[in-house]
Amino acid sequence: MPSRKFADGEVVMGRWPGSVLYYEVQVTSYDDVAHLYTVKYKDGTELALKESDIRSQSSFKHRKSQSSSSSPSRRSSSRSRSRSRSPGRPAKGRRRSASQSRDQKDDKKKTIQETSLALLVLVLFKPSENNTKRYNGEPESTEKNDTSCIILEQKLKPDLEIKRVLEQYSLRSRKDDKKKEEIYSEKKTFVAVKPIEKVSTKTKELEFGGRIGTLMLILLLPATVFYLLLMCKQDDPSLLNLPPLPALESLWDGRVFGVFLLWFFLQALFYLLPIGKVVEGLPLSSGRRLQYRINGFYAFLLTAAAIGVLLYFQFELHYLYDHFMQFAVSAAAFSLALSIYLYVRSLKAPEEELAPGGNSGYFIYDFFTGHELNPRIGSFDLKYFCELRPGLIGWVVINLAMLLAEMKIHNLSVPSLSMMLVNGFQLLYVVDALWNEEAILTTMDITHDGFGFMLAFGDLVWVPFVYSLQAFYLVGHPITITWPVAAAITVLNCIGYYIFRSANSQKNNFRRNPADPKLANLKFIPTATGKGLLVTGWWGFVRHPNYLGDIIMALAWSLPCGFNHILPYFYVIYFICLLVHREARDEHHCKQKYGLAWERYCQRVPYRIFPYIY
Repeated sequence: MPSRKFADGEVVMGRWPGSVLYYEVQVTSYDDVAHLYTVKYKDGTELALKESDIRSQSSFKHRKSQSSSSSPSRRSSSRSRSRSRSPGRPAKGRRRSASQSRDQKDDKKKTIQETSLALLVLVLFKPSENNTKRYNGEPESTEKNDTSCIILEQKLKPDLEIKRVLEQYSLRSRKDDKKKEEIYSEKKTFVAVKPIEKVSTKTKELEFGGRIGTLMLILLLPATVFYLLLMCKQDDPSLLNLPPLPALESLWDGRVFGVFLLWFFLQALFYLLPIGKVVEGLPLSSGRRLQYRINGFYAFLLTAAAIGVLLYFQFELHYLYDHFMQFAVSAAAFSLALSIYLYVRSLKAPEEELAPGGNSGYFIYDFFTGHELNPRIGSFDLKYFCELRPGLIGWVVINLAMLLAEMKIHNLSVPSLSMMLVNGFQLLYVVDALWNEEAILTTMDITHDGFGFMLAFGDLVWVPFVYSLQAFYLVGHPITITWPVAAAITVLNCIGYYIFRSANSQKNNFRRNPADPKLANLKFIPTATGKGLLVTGWWGFVRHPNYLGDIIMALAWSLPCGFNHILPYFYVIYFICLLVHREARDEHHCKQKYGLAWERYCQRVPYRIFPYIY
């Protein structure tokens, strides 16, 4: 094993990934397996660098130019020659002024060249999102509305004009200019084609309690879903009144599993239809951008039309309610089989296609979090498809089935007010997600988390069967509410939805086009990734205003179920825990990614989700 060259705590010069620029860094640790140094820049950025990308500070000391001093003999001969002047040479005073003029021109040209070179380096080697997305970190910067490029252009304009005049009346031979252009062209070509070295590292920081925690989650998540559904079926769904365990043979029905498969592949067919626009996702670590077809809302309309046809031919949709537990078991079995397939295929995936958070080398952990970032079969993106289609649209279909089941069981001509509120609120949420489908491409689920058991089970089981818990509860435990109460709950849901949607729209519009005149009033902290951290608007109120709106809506969805039991409030309790945990994950990733810029943002916006509370 080769010995390390630089010690912990040593101050050295580290090359910024993807560029030829070196900055002063401090070595913090060394990975003996990957042979990588973890270094920390002055701005708090922490990167993993190879030894070849690190140099000692002594190699960057400025050397005294040898051309500045000439030999004594050369100086004396120069003086002796200068005493005798040929008739063709100008007078001494005149010669001095001409020499000074040439020196001024040379100094001016040198200043222009240095300024232009600085601008060229800034353009060519500015750390972009591709370079820093994997490595994390930010330089020091202040809040601004970015006009630095315009100011720099105005400052350079007179110098560039002088440079143009000097070049136009230059006395150098065109042969020298041509030769200089060829050399510059070769250098430019060399810079353009120089490959960016990639550093592949294992996942060092394990989340969700590591291997033991993820193993427990794999066992507890399905158990929690089945427990909640069994509790809702009881006449007294109190926490202390444990439900009896059903017979194992009653949990499985081949016909139900066939219906579930039909539903899954019908949504896959809608996804493959050549309707809707095609957009590019965020750049991957390799710089490549994947393409996604945005047609979730069209899939929802086609599903609504298909359900309408079934109801027209008097298909009993409350079949879902009668076999709800069996549908949940079928979905869980399918998600487990899908997770196994995803992990097996990920073993052959290239290193650059693995998820940054699911490449630990531990089977259980990578199986749960997802080993491959974007598993695809051709152009069919499995993670992106499951994120919104089968589970989210299925959630609305299940709610509709519960509404029809309530009407049939209780002999109602119209659904109860509580059931209509729950259906209406959650329908609005799903339609909003599908209408703004493109925004999901910037979420952590797509950009960071791999596709494993966590997302497969969450998308196909947890979302449709737990998020519909209020509607399922109301079928067996009807609640009567008055119109004023319904109006107050509606207002609460509208407030939550307004915060949720306006905050997300503000963020997405700023990411899409920060120079939009409509966003000119927004202040932000610039970062080296090219993104800005908003410190005004909703994002200057709390760090995660969209989470605040989500929680308010979750409470509004549970209130129509009354206060007889805590079971229908499981969703809002779970959602608060989920978003607090996700906020902690966001904080950790953002601190690594943005460095001191994120610390300044946290000082400016101290509250995470709940203003003046948390």
